[in-house]
Amino acid sequence: MLTIDQQTHLALAHTRHALTRQIGRQARGAAWEAFDARLTRHFPALLHELASVYGERPDFLDVLARVLATAWQGWRQRPADLRALDAAREAEPDWFQSERMLGGVCYVDLCAGNLRSLMARIPYFKELGLTYLHLMPPFKCPADRSDGGYAVSSYREVNPALGTIDDLRELAAALRREGISLVLDFIFNHTSDEHDWAVSAIAGDPACQDFYLIFPDRRLPDAYDRTVREIFPDQHPGAFTQLSDGRWIWTTFNSFQWDLNYANPAVFAAMAGEMLAIANLGAEILRMDAVAFIWKQLGTDCENLPQAHALIRAFNAVCRIAAPGLLFKSEAIVHPDQVVKYIAPEECQISYNPLQMALLWNTLATREVNLLQQALEERHALPAGTAWVNYVRSHDDIGWTFADEDAIREGIQGFDHRQFLNRFYVNRFPGSFARGVPFQDNPATGDCRISGTCASLAGLEQGDTHAVARILLLHGVALSTGGIPLIYLGDEVGTLNDPTYLDDPAKASDSRWVHRPRRAEALHAQRSDPATPAGRIYQGLRRMIEQRRSCPAFTGGTLTGFRSRNPGVLGYTRTRLGQQVLVLANFSEFGQHCPAEVFATQPASAFDLLGARQRPLREGLTLAPYELLWLDCSDRPD
Repeated sequence: MLTIDQQTHLALAHTRHALTRQIGRQARGAAWEAFDARLTRHFPALLHELASVYGERPDFLDVLARVLATAWQGWRQRPADLRALDAAREAEPDWFQSERMLGGVCYVDLCAGNLRSLMARIPYFKELGLTYLHLMPPFKCPADRSDGGYAVSSYREVNPALGTIDDLRELAAALRREGISLVLDFIFNHTSDEHDWAVSAIAGDPACQDFYLIFPDRRLPDAYDRTVREIFPDQHPGAFTQLSDGRWIWTTFNSFQWDLNYANPAVFAAMAGEMLAIANLGAEILRMDAVAFIWKQLGTDCENLPQAHALIRAFNAVCRIAAPGLLFKSEAIVHPDQVVKYIAPEECQISYNPLQMALLWNTLATREVNLLQQALEERHALPAGTAWVNYVRSHDDIGWTFADEDAIREGIQGFDHRQFLNRFYVNRFPGSFARGVPFQDNPATGDCRISGTCASLAGLEQGDTHAVARILLLHGVALSTGGIPLIYLGDEVGTLNDPTYLDDPAKASDSRWVHRPRRAEALHAQRSDPATPAGRIYQGLRRMIEQRRSCPAFTGGTLTGFRSRNPGVLGYTRTRLGQQVLVLANFSEFGQHCPAEVFATQPASAFDLLGARQRPLREGLTLAPYELLWLDCSDRPD
């Protein structure tokens, strides 16, 4: 029996020979030599991951050859400036861990109208301090059934309303020249039902039919539905939609988003080609959409299965060979134990931090930091070479993704507590400052998620006097807990909910559009005026961003919990290169005191980086309502 190393060398020899034969004279010169060197280095990982999924197939070596031919095609077409970026990223693999990193996210049309106009916003992005810009999917999709761009009908074309693929390529280059990395989605769980593959499948093409999961009757769909959960119950029950010819197709999300069949290796090879095409546009980070759902197995919930991880690692290996400067960002809104399983240098190097996001809002509602403090101390650490993306909100809804077993340790019953949070954030709880909107409210299960802009959820819509302080507090925690902070653009000037989405029939059934408003020009015009809420939010946020950029302690993601002995005050320290910053955050509308004994190991006083003054600690410390402190406790010369 051959050893694993022998199998690897045999497979490499076979596939390299097949690849070289296929591309003929193209397989010569510096491009081939660079590709061949990376192929040798990363092929074992690719082989291992694909073999774990497809290795029992008699055509497995042919599958490998097809994947490598796709990788070579992607590398051969990779522009010279992106190859240079690849080399720079390989030389500095932790570039994304910098304290200077700051992300922004927006819809092209809502922020600027089109891609060309968005280029004119680059000076503003630099003013804010962005080094990372995530564009919500700009690819071609059906006008009235787009799911906000996540129902892609072509990965090689831009939505005509936004411009052209060349416009997107030019925007990526313009951002890169200004030190801003473009982030695009890789929507690889599903396509639109208007994608060419879907159209051909309906027309009877057997190859394209095998790209999806189509069933002649309800026997297998009923069997699957017994164990999978409903994601969008308002759209359709279960995980399937009936086609016009009576057959049933797997649609995890919306009826017009058809799940791809990764049991067919041709799907992996085809999607690897789409991934590299997106990378070659100039994307430096791919948001890996819906990672939990890509593998289906009868008798399971069809989420977070081992094959899903293997396929993502295989995509990663393809990138290490053909676009090595690219990073993956996982979007896994699942149990916290499952979220971290996607985060590794060989899988997804960065990941949304949905637990921290949800617990920030939980802490505002309860005025108790217990769950958030616990999460920072026990669920924040990540493997070396990886980072969280910390955010206050996103284009999506807010779901209460904390673990029930974590909550019960604090005496909190998960189901009941989620019901309270839902009532609080849609203004069904006495005294609530929030003005959110329910999303996917399911009376049968009691499940509900929350829509709303940061400002509306924090109380600005109803004129609460503490709203600005709450907004800054939330962003200040995201900026200081380590990793890449991410701002949903518009929140930096306090944009409110936009109820006009109800006037658009294509959006009216999806309450998430309430927190996807158009750029509020009047608010941006006020951003330098401290007499306005927009000015106070923007200037306060800019002050934190600038201070963070000058603090080596905020590099990377290492964090140590600091117990304030006050249930309303969150605490943690960040330490690096001799600098220690103690962060304290009061999540209450009342002043809160931290006793002297908690500062016993700290200096007699510390420098308040945000307030630019010394704060004595020996007698304890009182924080004003919703006050955030970044205290430099390093030894300072007199």
